[in-house]
Amino acid sequence: ELTAMESHQGTFKGRRVLVTGHTGFKGSWLALWLNELGAEVTGYALAPEYERSHFELLDLGNHICHIEADLRDLNALGRAFDEAKPEFVFHLAAQALVRRSYDEPLTTFSTNVLGLTNVLEEVRRRDGIRALVLVTSDKCYENREWVWGYRENDQLGGLDPYSASKAGAEMAFAAYQHSFFQDRKDFGAASARAGNVIGGGDWAEDRIIPDCIRALEAGKPIVLRNPDATRPWQHVLDPLNGYLTLAAALAKNPEIFRGAWNFGPDVGAGLTVGDLGERAVKYWGGGTVEVGRPK
Repeated sequence: ELTAMESHQGTFKGRRVLVTGHTGFKGSWLALWLNELGAEVTGYALAPEYERSHFELLDLGNHICHIEADLRDLNALGRAFDEAKPEFVFHLAAQALVRRSYDEPLTTFSTNVLGLTNVLEEVRRRDGIRALVLVTSDKCYENREWVWGYRENDQLGGLDPYSASKAGAEMAFAAYQHSFFQDRKDFGAASARAGNVIGGGDWAEDRIIPDCIRALEAGKPIVLRNPDATRPWQHVLDPLNGYLTLAAALAKNPEIFRGAWNFGPDVGAGLTVGDLGERAVKYWGGGTVEVGRPK
C-alpha cells in the first residue's frame, strides 16, 4: 500500500503548481509538501505577518518561486499565472481571523470574496489547468447551533464579517462552477471547507494553540474564554493531505469530484477548549489555565 507521500508524488512530481497564501500557516506547509514531492511550486502571497513565521524558518522563498503581491491586484495575479503556467492551483490566501474581521470588515470582504473571484477569473481565462482547489472554511455555513457537523448542502451564511465573507466566496465559486467550469474538458474545481486546524508554524492572534504557547513562554496563565466549547480540532497535515487527494481526484475524474467538500475529524473526536489548554500545560511541563478574558 502506498504512503501518502508516494501516492501524491505520482500526481505532482514535475508538475507546475500555484499556491496562493504560501507565506501563511497552512499555505507554507502545503508549499513545502509540494516542493518535497518534486513539484515546480510558485507561491503568491503578502509578506509573512508574524515573527518566527513558518515560511521564513523554512527559508521557503529560496526553494520555490516566491511572488509577494496582493490577491486583490488582478494585474499582478495575472502576471503570476503567466509566469507559473500552473497545472494545479491551490487557493489558500485569505483574511483568516474572525475577530479581526470586526476591526477590518472591508479588508475581509475584499480579500475573501473579490480576491477569490480574481483567482476564479484567472483560471477561467486559461487553458492547461487540470484542477483548482479553493480552500474556504467551515464557517461558511449558517450557524444553527447544531450538535452534529454541517453537511456540504446545508445553508450558507454568517452574521459576522468573516463567516459572511466565506459564504460569499462559496457563492462566487458556485456561480463560476455553474457558468464556466462544469462543461470544461479535462478540468475540475472544488471548494474545501475545514476549520480549527492546529500545528507547528501557526503564530496567528486569537488562535488557541499560539495563544497558549505565547502565554507559557511569557510565564503567564493560559486564559480561556469558552473552556466548555468543543471544536473539531485537526492537525494541519490532515486537511492538507485531503486537499492534495482532492486535487488528484479532480484531475482524474472532474465530473465525480467537483463541488464542495468538508474536511474534519470523525464526529465525536473533538476536545473542549479547556481540555486543549490542560494538554498544552501538560506537554509544556508547567503553567496554569484560567477562565476569563485576557487582561
